[in-house]
Amino acid sequence: MIRALFVGGVVDNSEMDLEGPQPPKNYPENTGGGASRYSLRQLGVDGERVVYAVYGAPEVDDAFVERVADERDYARRFEATPQTVH
Repeated sequence: MIRALFVGGVVDNSEMDLEGPQPPKNYPENTGGGASRYSLRQLGVDGERVVYAVYGAPEVDDAFVERVADERDYARRFEATPQTVH
């Protein structure tokens, strides 16, 4: 189980669980209507395992997402090492 965390947009500071060993690149994966989607910006890794995924709204840049993730202290909370996703 991977914890998805959201920065910016209408679901800012929301969380949910994702199935699978790897999170999708965008959330939701398939919008069907071409709507803007949150994009994967950071992973929290504990050894080989991904424990959290930070998604950023389309209107926020990577630096903002990284700053907010740091302020919310996701790495400490999940005891994981943050990795930026490009």
